[in-house]
Amino acid sequence: MAKIVILGGDGFCGWPTSLYLSKQGHDVIIVDNLSRREIDLELEVDSLTPIQPIGTRLETWKQKTGNTIRFENITVGKEYERLLKLLSDERPDTIIHFAEQRAAPYSMKSPTHKRYTVDNNLNSTHDVLAAMVELNLDAHLIHLGTMGVYGYGTAGMQIPEGYLDIKVDVNGTLHDQQVLYPVNPGSVYHLTKTQDQLFFQFYNKNDQVRVTDLHQGIVWGTQTPETELDEKLINRFDYDGDYGTVLNRFLMQSAVEHPLTVHGTGGQTRAFIHITDTCKCIELAVNNPPAKGERVHILNQMTETHRVRDLAKIISDLTGAEIAFVKNPRNEANENDLHVCNDNFLGLGLEPVTLSQGLLKEVTEISTRYAHRSDGSKIPCISLWTNGSDVESEEVIADAA
Repeated sequence: MAKIVILGGDGFCGWPTSLYLSKQGHDVIIVDNLSRREIDLELEVDSLTPIQPIGTRLETWKQKTGNTIRFENITVGKEYERLLKLLSDERPDTIIHFAEQRAAPYSMKSPTHKRYTVDNNLNSTHDVLAAMVELNLDAHLIHLGTMGVYGYGTAGMQIPEGYLDIKVDVNGTLHDQQVLYPVNPGSVYHLTKTQDQLFFQFYNKNDQVRVTDLHQGIVWGTQTPETELDEKLINRFDYDGDYGTVLNRFLMQSAVEHPLTVHGTGGQTRAFIHITDTCKCIELAVNNPPAKGERVHILNQMTETHRVRDLAKIISDLTGAEIAFVKNPRNEANENDLHVCNDNFLGLGLEPVTLSQGLLKEVTEISTRYAHRSDGSKIPCISLWTNGSDVESEEVIADAA
């Protein structure tokens, strides 16, 4: 089994992944500065599900499974020497990088939030790469990126996994080349993820750092078999206008009998993946690292796509909630298609959990059960993409992925 350092292991994807890999027998160390909890204080909103202190979480996990997960409070991107010492002492086989501000609306709230997102995300990624090179650490770096680096205009083609085959005309002769798929970020958050790609390409080329970059869709679902062992282990459910993903917000709105707010025509197509499949994809990446000298692995970590209005219709049919169409605060097309290749994970054996299989459980066991913990004033999102937006309603959908 591997020794694995998980940066940002207290977060929405990091926490269930840490438990899952610990359950598989890996030696897991969580590195986190608990900044997501501090952002809750800033936004004055809590997770719909009750989140325990990290010490309580880890002690409960040990009691339930006998497995120990170590925790180190380090600000990745700021405390370089502390990170360097940890990696030097532990010499992990794998480093999983979740330590980035993950919400697109939050990254667009103000100049302060834009600067924080750039500073946090780019410095954390670069510090990890610099530390690995300084220590001559031949670990496998797995990074959680986003499908949002591609944008949402596909020109009718299927988005490949990272690399695009092109032909270059040189004096009338066509030469085959492969380039990174052209990026089209829609927020400062997505912009930082496109820069991450360039960091990985450079350090892979210059220092042979082994990297897998996972371009993930919108994560839905709250619980995994590991977090269901005890309520003290429960995962986050964000429903607010900054961190709540579109599906969570629809589920929350239906639970409190609020109309499902669809922005624009609802023709925006998004990619989705269940949280349990996120954990399984990370494990598949851990078990299938690139060889030394091999180029960066880029995998599309998603399992299905849906238009926002179709998603609202599914929730409405399931719960009886009304649907309301409102102005779109984003600078994006009203309608788009999204065709995504995810052959690599399917080829490695991933058997996806689909929306049709898991939505009822989310409705009954999470959004309805914990509806009393919600704050209706936090449902609207006030993060606008441009200063001149003529949004007439405060009600907009946040897509944090």
